[in-house]
Amino acid sequence: MPDTSHPPGLTQAEVAQRRRSFGWNELPQGKQAGPLTVLLRQFSSFLVLILIAAAGIAIVVGERIDALAIGLVVLLNAGLGFVQEWRAETALSALRNMMSPKALVLRDGHEQVIAARELVPGDLIVLNAGDKVPADATLIHSVELRLDESVLTGESLPVEKSEATDSAVVFAGTAAVAGRAEAKVIAIGAATEFGKIALLTGAVGPKKTNLQVKLGRLATQLGLAALIVAAAVVALGIAVARDTFEMMMTGLSLSVAMVPEGLPAVVTITLALGAAAMVRQKALARRLQAVETLGAASVICTDKTGTLTENKMTATQIWTPALSYRATGTGYDPAGHIETGGQRVRAKDDPALAALLRTGLNCTHARLRREGDAWFMTGEPTEGALVTLAYKGWCDLPDQNALIAEAPFSSDRKRMSVLFRDGAGGQIYTKGAPEQVLALSTWLQVGDRIEALTDMWRAEISQAYEDMAARGLRVIGFAQRAVPDHALVEEELVFLGLVGLIDPPRAEVKGAIAAARSAGIRIAMITGDSPITARAIAAQLDMPVYQTVTGPQLEALDDAGLRQVLAGDAVFARTKPAHKMRLVAALQAEGQIVAMTGDGVNDAPALKQADIGISMGIRGTDVARDASDLVLLDDNFATILRAIGEGRRQFANVQKFVRYLLSSNAGEVVALMVNILIGGPLIFLATQILWMNLVTDGVTAVALGIEKGEPDQMDRPPRPKSEPILGWGGILSICLLGLYTGGASLWIFFSLLEVDVDLARTTAFTAMVAFEKVSVFAFRSLHLPCWRIGYLSNPLLLMALALTMGAQVAAVYWAPLQTLLHTVPLGAEHWGMIALFALPILILPELLKTVLGALQRAR
Repeated sequence: MPDTSHPPGLTQAEVAQRRRSFGWNELPQGKQAGPLTVLLRQFSSFLVLILIAAAGIAIVVGERIDALAIGLVVLLNAGLGFVQEWRAETALSALRNMMSPKALVLRDGHEQVIAARELVPGDLIVLNAGDKVPADATLIHSVELRLDESVLTGESLPVEKSEATDSAVVFAGTAAVAGRAEAKVIAIGAATEFGKIALLTGAVGPKKTNLQVKLGRLATQLGLAALIVAAAVVALGIAVARDTFEMMMTGLSLSVAMVPEGLPAVVTITLALGAAAMVRQKALARRLQAVETLGAASVICTDKTGTLTENKMTATQIWTPALSYRATGTGYDPAGHIETGGQRVRAKDDPALAALLRTGLNCTHARLRREGDAWFMTGEPTEGALVTLAYKGWCDLPDQNALIAEAPFSSDRKRMSVLFRDGAGGQIYTKGAPEQVLALSTWLQVGDRIEALTDMWRAEISQAYEDMAARGLRVIGFAQRAVPDHALVEEELVFLGLVGLIDPPRAEVKGAIAAARSAGIRIAMITGDSPITARAIAAQLDMPVYQTVTGPQLEALDDAGLRQVLAGDAVFARTKPAHKMRLVAALQAEGQIVAMTGDGVNDAPALKQADIGISMGIRGTDVARDASDLVLLDDNFATILRAIGEGRRQFANVQKFVRYLLSSNAGEVVALMVNILIGGPLIFLATQILWMNLVTDGVTAVALGIEKGEPDQMDRPPRPKSEPILGWGGILSICLLGLYTGGASLWIFFSLLEVDVDLARTTAFTAMVAFEKVSVFAFRSLHLPCWRIGYLSNPLLLMALALTMGAQVAAVYWAPLQTLLHTVPLGAEHWGMIALFALPILILPELLKTVLGALQRAR
């Protein structure tokens, strides 16, 4: 190879001309988000835009300190979001290596190694076992060529390719596992099948996460309410002849009070801390909201090959006429063993087993090698599994110098035979499709005896073969024969037995699926593999299967029929990328929040279509990783469950600190509005409101945002997609607490107003800060009292409370802050008054939760 009957490849002039016409052999990268784009994305929230507008108004009316404080919050929020998202983008760029970097090509009559991106249509490429196919090409010559196409099709078994059959095209991104070939490039870059799927992925538009939608809606509602109320109060004050500048400042104070300035920063910090925690647990969130969205997932659509399974063929069952055996272990690590009847056996202890293992070990091109603690296989996966099986049985390694002849496997023969020198004669070893090997056999080894292969034995062998195939196993038959000379004659063989192989489930997946189901999350397998194999893997994972639907059957279903299928537990097999996208879209149309896992190019469009796409970081393709929202750095399906728990914790904590921040703001609004209606002087100044909302509340809310997950969070079903962040229960608690804290602050203010307005304002201001700090205990859990979750279980919250109350003491007694916030020192009697009004906020919520919990348990 190459064959001189074919042209010696393209000339350099032809290459240059074709490159002008077809370009480079690379996928279009699409519009990559640069640093500026990622930074500007942080300013797109409506709430952030309101803060920017408030800062502008403050500048116009001369309140530059207020404007500076708001601006710092906006910049902090943007900086945190930018750092996390840009870190994720740069981490992904380091993983980009999917397209084959080199190609062996024939040009100007010589073999050359070039960068794969330099290929053009018409190039002649040479493929050997272990090579990645660099472009779509038509085979010209091939010898025993088999390709792993799982990256495109999801099919776990290698596919035989030959120029003499309909399967004469090899596709970019697939890998040669056996044989060699010469092929002519017919498509490069985006024109390849690989590229078409990548373009299909690009056709899916950008999506917003569930949390983004809900926070956006909440921000819009809060912003509009703030603008309307502030405008109404300003108009009312001017109408009753109040000072215009004073009313402008009052309106600014009201709008500042109603909008929780710290919310964007607190959300960003909470999600960033959660994302950092997930990286330590081997999950990289490409967007801050990705993990939270996964916490709301109601359906996980998952690929099979490489996601649920090892993507490594493993021999698990052995059948011989005398005994049946089971092989432990997975993949190409020979650490497992072979057992029968609960007893371990080795080749030296069992002549029939030894003959079968020796046949699999001799009749192969696969090799195992050890590097450190890891084992690697070179060759075709099925043959690699048989070599591994022989290692587990402690079978002696063959003398490769004794190999005399080989009759290779082909799609017509469906078997492979080799002849080894054995003394003066030879020994033939044959493996292949059971029906083919059985047809060539006339004898049978039963234990250490050789018997005639009767019709009864043939029927029993055929039944064993059918039983193994029905369990989703790929079944290989084995035979051997001693010959007096060195002639490779495939007849009158001695049948040895059968071996069943499968791409086994990953060890952690079964437990992860059980945990997902207990959390109310449905698992749907969508694979390109066969229906029998898909059902077998589902059975091993204890996944309920109501029916199996193939890609062609899916195409025949209308939308109503598909909805009916999706209502039950179905496994989808022989699917294509468009099928996966349709299934994800159909589930989303039913109101489900859909997570999609996968690692191949064929998974990428559905990964992008899903509410959250989850790709594999180690064996996943670049296209799949780029289409995903979450990358599993350890390729561990169980990491998804940890991410779901983290997502649920994040949303629960978002609910907690949103309620906490809004209840604090509600008290400020009640105090300001009632005070305006009464006609008293301003109870809070704009700088004081910013101090409460940003300095004291913000720090406490961040600490609240890192509350640990509640014990039963993974025992509850996913929250409905329509569930708001607040809800009516949240609004009621905000209003009740706001009325109390606002009313108490007003009482304190007016009771001291006759003494001194600055003293009254400082005491009311400090009281509101104290009320807000004490109320945080009511929001540590929305249904459990603090004595159930532990008063000391969130030490950062206690530190935040101490820090913020210390800052408030400084605001009252330290001259620079006194000047900034217009405060005066307080006496012991004022602190006592504040403590007396704060006590009910601490006691009543705890009492209410304890009573309600007792009533629920009593039911």
